[in-house]
Amino acid sequence: MEVILSKQCLTLVGMLQSGLGYSLQQRGKRFFSQRSKHYVPADGHWRFIVLCAEMARNGLYITDVRVSGYELAEALNEAGIPWMGRIMLCWKYSAEEVLTTKNAYRL
Repeated sequence: MEVILSKQCLTLVGMLQSGLGYSLQQRGKRFFSQRSKHYVPADGHWRFIVLCAEMARNGLYITDVRVSGYELAEALNEAGIPWMGRIMLCWKYSAEEVLTTKNAYRL
């Protein structure tokens, strides 16, 4: 997942919330999610995606995310959440689309 930072935020790396097993890493001038080498809870990936999408809604540090349908489906699979027919695998989801999908299907 790529994270788009706001104009006020030059960099944002590291854990955003402890216990999720994911952090933000910088590659060049872009920022991406990174899975921990250590313990990651089953729903950690999904919760990290939702956390970043919720932060984008606020707009203070993050303005948007770009997450592929494949990554979204993988995160839901890991969390044990049924998603078939709800996620378009070839689609790139924005923060608002992630939150709309989450609320529409009560994920």
